[in-house]
Amino acid sequence: MDPKWNEDQPIYRQLRDRVVAMILEEVLGDGDALPSVRNVAAEYRLNPLTVLKGYQELVDEGLVEKKRGRGMFVNEGARTMLLKAERQRFLEKEWPKTVATIARLDLKLADLLKEAESKQSSKDSGGEND
Repeated sequence: MDPKWNEDQPIYRQLRDRVVAMILEEVLGDGDALPSVRNVAAEYRLNPLTVLKGYQELVDEGLVEKKRGRGMFVNEGARTMLLKAERQRFLEKEWPKTVATIARLDLKLADLLKEAESKQSSKDSGGEND
């Protein structure tokens, strides 16, 4: 997790978002334990209640479960559930802006696909093509 916090959002929410990113990127998988509240609080110099609040949001969303005396663990299917929600959010909120930008710049689908394939090919071969 990145120790830098921004001023735009409460820290507990940023912490929640970082755990979500770790699940989506498969850093954390089904059944994996989250770092303990105490460890995260100590490592990032946060109030343990702040960490607990971020973790509690994950529990409330059904992504993580508390196991008394053992810690918190990623629920089975959490990544699938997140992918579904994130894809829907993207299609509703981000995609319309992207489509408008594509139209404004008069970009062609074939050119966009070629560029995407080029980036993916570079990524797959271990190179950076930015």
